Amino acid sequence: MTETPFARVKHAFVNAIWATLASVSLGLAFKIWLAQWVAKSDLALYHTVVDIISMSLILLSGFRASMVVSFSQTKNDADITNIFRYSLITMVLFTWGLVLPYIKHQLNIDVEYIQLVGVILGMGFKVYFTNQIGMYRLYDIANKTTWLEPLVQVILFLTCYYGFGQTPLASLFYSLISSNFAVAAFMFIQRRKQIATTPLAPVQLDTDMRNFVKKSVMSSLEVGASILMVYITVLLTIGYFTIDELGDFQVVVRPMLAYFTMLFVFPVYRYILPELAQCIRGNQHQQIVLIRRWFIKLSLAISISLLIILLLFSKNIVSFVFPEAYAQAAPILMHFALFFIFMMLNAFQVAYIKAHGLFMQSLLIRILGVVTLLIMFYILRLHTDNVVAVILALGFGYVSMFIASSILERKLIKQHSTEPS
Repeated sequence: MTETPFARVKHAFVNAIWATLASVSLGLAFKIWLAQWVAKSDLALYHTVVDIISMSLILLSGFRASMVVSFSQTKNDADITNIFRYSLITMVLFTWGLVLPYIKHQLNIDVEYIQLVGVILGMGFKVYFTNQIGMYRLYDIANKTTWLEPLVQVILFLTCYYGFGQTPLASLFYSLISSNFAVAAFMFIQRRKQIATTPLAPVQLDTDMRNFVKKSVMSSLEVGASILMVYITVLLTIGYFTIDELGDFQVVVRPMLAYFTMLFVFPVYRYILPELAQCIRGNQHQQIVLIRRWFIKLSLAISISLLIILLLFSKNIVSFVFPEAYAQAAPILMHFALFFIFMMLNAFQVAYIKAHGLFMQSLLIRILGVVTLLIMFYILRLHTDNVVAVILALGFGYVSMFIASSILERKLIKQHSTEPS
């Protein structure tokens, strides 16, 4: 019996949660261990450099959504893949030529040139194969990669630090670079067992491929705006608060935000979006109703549980997990829990909107979130000097996005309800 889209979504999403939970647990344990003995300034430096490089390369992870939607409609994987290849090569060269000198000479960050180049190339290969397996809906490979990546980095860090006697900062960079290449190789080998590699060739820019390019640009800009929302919070913390408060945000708050996003938000785009696109193309709107109801219940259960736990135990959790120097991160985490429900629900709404090919609308919604974040921060600054203003402003940004995407989602649902059967 053929598996329904609803059953396939539940199966893939639940498996993704377990795989990501293993990844998050390992990654968090690694960060906690590092926080016990690595200098706070080194950790802040490492995360900041990776963030800056990610700002450029992870933009191309936005191609994944357009690749999924366009491939479900055209099945033209050759031209889609080649357009993505040329775009990725261009972005890697741009990052190498402009972003790397900015880090070295404008910010005066003391990181070896070879380390920066390695991070750029490693991230580039990982983004390429991640998008490709997403396009082909190879969910099992994606889940294996999720927990394999942090495991490889931990092993390689221990090898660099204890085996080769490198400094903690150098070990962090080299382990990140090596793990990116290792995971990219794993995805390539596993994907090739099921689907042959499409040859590098000129692109046939017909109407479908031009639409794909437009969608990809919009989707990449949206990912950039999404990254910008988090990066703005870092810049605001740097600009208005102390280095200790920056350390609290970079070492405790931002990783926790990233972990929960990896657990419950990213799987929406990896597993729910492809099935929504297939359902819309096949007019299986009842399956979409089932997926939506299930996801809303899941979002409420997760968000309420997170809120209760952090309201009652945020101080205890932070003091137990991190050294005393990070104690002030507890109230920031507690306020993060207040808006996580909007992050989850908005992810589904945006996936539903993108599944209709409305990538420009999803970009405008994300821009609204960025603008709201900035406006609310400066309004909150009039009433408080507490660093919590940064996370509250981020929360208001997600609330505004939720409201806007709810309106558009409702219009699309109404449109389908009036269509002839």
